[in-house]
Amino acid sequence: MPRLLAPLPSRSRRRRLLAILSNTFSASTASPHRAPPPPPPPPLPQLSPLLPRTAESYASISEAASDIAVSFRDWFLAPRAAEPLAALDSIYEALASDDAAALEALPLSEELVLSVLRHRPRRLPDGDAVLLLRLKFFDWSGRRPHYLHTRAVYHAVFRLLSRARRASVVLDWLRLFTTTSASTGQPRFHQTLVVGYAVAGDPQRGLSVLGRMRFRGMDLDAVSSRILLNSLVDASFHDLADSFARNLAASPVATCIRIKSLCRRARFSDATALLDTLPFAEASRGPAAGSIVTEFCRRGRFDEAAQIVGKFSSCDVYGAWIHGLIEAGMLDTTLQFLSDKKEAEGYIPDGQRYDKLVHRLLRKNRLGEVYDLLVEMMEEGIAPGRSTMNAALCFFCKAGLVEVAMHLYRSRLDLGINPNKDVYNNLIRALCRGGATEEACLVLEQSIEDGYFPGRQTFAMFANVLCQEGKLDKVRELLDRALKQEAWPMDNVLAKYLVALCKSGNVDEACKVPQIASSKNPAGLYRYESTYKSLIRALILIRRVDVLPRLILEMQDMGHIPTRSLYQSVVCELCELSKYGEVLELLENQLRRSELQPRVCYNYFISGAGHAKKADVAREVYNRMESAGIEPSVESNILLLMSYLRSKRIGDALTFFNFIHEKKPPGTKMYNVFISGLCEARKPEQAMVFWREARDKGLIPSIDCYEQLVLLLSSVQDYDSVVKIIDDFRETGRPVSAFLCNVLLLHTLRGSDLLKAWARSEDKSGSLEARAGEIKGRGAGRFLIGQLIELFASGIRNRSDLEVLEEGLEQFFPVDIYTYNMLLRGLSMAGRMDSACNMFERLCQRGYLPNRYTFDIMVHGFCKHGSRSEAERWMEAMYRNGFYPTWYTMRLYNNTSLRPHDQKAISFV
Repeated sequence: MPRLLAPLPSRSRRRRLLAILSNTFSASTASPHRAPPPPPPPPLPQLSPLLPRTAESYASISEAASDIAVSFRDWFLAPRAAEPLAALDSIYEALASDDAAALEALPLSEELVLSVLRHRPRRLPDGDAVLLLRLKFFDWSGRRPHYLHTRAVYHAVFRLLSRARRASVVLDWLRLFTTTSASTGQPRFHQTLVVGYAVAGDPQRGLSVLGRMRFRGMDLDAVSSRILLNSLVDASFHDLADSFARNLAASPVATCIRIKSLCRRARFSDATALLDTLPFAEASRGPAAGSIVTEFCRRGRFDEAAQIVGKFSSCDVYGAWIHGLIEAGMLDTTLQFLSDKKEAEGYIPDGQRYDKLVHRLLRKNRLGEVYDLLVEMMEEGIAPGRSTMNAALCFFCKAGLVEVAMHLYRSRLDLGINPNKDVYNNLIRALCRGGATEEACLVLEQSIEDGYFPGRQTFAMFANVLCQEGKLDKVRELLDRALKQEAWPMDNVLAKYLVALCKSGNVDEACKVPQIASSKNPAGLYRYESTYKSLIRALILIRRVDVLPRLILEMQDMGHIPTRSLYQSVVCELCELSKYGEVLELLENQLRRSELQPRVCYNYFISGAGHAKKADVAREVYNRMESAGIEPSVESNILLLMSYLRSKRIGDALTFFNFIHEKKPPGTKMYNVFISGLCEARKPEQAMVFWREARDKGLIPSIDCYEQLVLLLSSVQDYDSVVKIIDDFRETGRPVSAFLCNVLLLHTLRGSDLLKAWARSEDKSGSLEARAGEIKGRGAGRFLIGQLIELFASGIRNRSDLEVLEEGLEQFFPVDIYTYNMLLRGLSMAGRMDSACNMFERLCQRGYLPNRYTFDIMVHGFCKHGSRSEAERWMEAMYRNGFYPTWYTMRLYNNTSLRPHDQKAISFV
């Protein structure tokens, strides 16, 4: 088992690492089969996500990430501390720069050449570039005087080419060597040919060379014979392998190869019998028993494999058992086996088994177990390979510790890290989740330079984040590179890009996006409904309406059904530009189609004309519906009535309402629309008339209708009518809405007129104290609303127990962010900014999301009371959350000068 040659990081640092990571992964995520980690240190302070972090918090987070990164960095560097890497790296640098003079002084020998061929340069990633440099060195060294390549060097090159899947190169070399007559009589030359063909996967040709050797009285040595035998088994030439093995001297290695051949043919009884012929020590230590275990696991015969494992308890057998369990996806069983063997026998698997298990656990996102295994490898002194390093980087990305992953990634050349595709994908996704798109772009550049292009999920996520951040130039560059790869269709990404271009107003570029799509599937982009919607809304934004009817029809040809909102937008824009002929032509084209029912189609067009405040067009569509013999529905009547109201044609609206009334008494819905429309037109007297008419008929208007009435009457300060509306609303038996109470609280905050009107109403109906006993019954609602108004009017400035006030408000109605904004405004007006900060924290803790006015109130309050430093802090928080101050607050902020003795910054984080 490989061990570190240099000491691990200090014990104190390792303990600190364990503590930090244990704090990251709670006990619930830890594996139930492993020992619990040390107790975690005190948790880091909780930071408000809405305000800037303090310098102390930044320092603590940075220190934690730095400690983890340093510990892993020391672990990655430890196995290389005692290796003479600098000289070997310099050889590769000279080969890469064609510096022949630097190589002339090398004392060439078999040992040096093999060291160079087997070395992994830290400054270069593995791949074709390194392979070409190795072959270059092999060719250069072979031409030097006083040095000849040995058979071991040839074998090393053959293995390098075979592992790089360059078997054709090996075969070409061997054909070239075969024509060299000077070497045909040398046994070692023929043995090299046999080994070369065997490694290249052509053992039959190796047998042919062996036949010529035996014809000349030569034969293979033991090592070459076993290599050829193993190649025959790997190529599934089992009959030839059996025939060849009969002529070989018995040895444990040859027996193991024969057992592997029997296992591949599912002759397990013969393989077990052959295994029993080996001495027990040889059977335990060698790969023979492991081969049987591997084949049993591959066929799902785990009980029989477990019997072999129990009989031959050795590292080779355990390794094969672990490999079989991992390949079968039995991760829990694997972890349990490792835990049991470590406790009973002190067994620690090699780094390759750890790596395989870590990768499978990472794929399942079982980060707790991954953390346990990485720390266990560190504690046990197992040298991390490049696979381990890549797994660690993926782990940090998935665990939300992207700072640590980036710290190690930036030092990849010094550490010998060779990032693979999984590392690049995880790094890019983690950076995107953290909003670090600039760093993600740099990682992407390096990924492409190393020959890796992001996977589908990573590519789509990265493009989506760039679109959301408005970095459309980088999206276009990313798309251009992706199109050169031609790896997968990107219609969904192109659709998102088109949507982002339309939202940014770059409609000309958006219209070119369909040309980017693959010529093999030009309609692929248009299979997304969002493509049409985005183009239509973007064209409406720049008022290019000539193509809108055609796009609507093409959208339907592609199988998409336009929504009412989309019809409404198109018709509204055509009407606003006086394209009445196009509106009616589009209506006729739609009626000839079967996607929509005729009445629904007419309603859509009436609604669009009404939103454009073109009541005449809406009336024309309404008349055409009647001329077509279609009876207008209640919805049709409501839409036309709303068209008149939006156009401020109150007289026509009243005439049409009476017309409907003569045909059929209007219902509650019609009254709701008419009263709400009058409220929007700011006609309080007429709205009250029709509200009383509806109530006299026994109809109960909607809550929205009551809310519109209260809002309008409050804005004109007709508080006596407001009290009447509230009393009537109470009598309907419905619970008071948050909107109604917020309006009442707002006007209570503005002055005392509402409170006086309420008091006058109480004088007519009896004192508030006399009616306090009527809480049970209909009087309860009026008593609670009156108590709410009195509580809010008199308590916001003087009350110190604001939490009690908040709880009291929650008893009357469902509190929302608007209510909290009014409370913050009241505290700001009273100069109680410390209480306002505390209330801000409470509303965040209760799950309310502050909006623009929440931040604006806080900035305004600090500016009003001269605390410029706190105002700047809150202004920064406002900008970071995507909000901007109101004009009045901005003017006050600019005019506020820093006082000589500024108020002490209030700590509320």
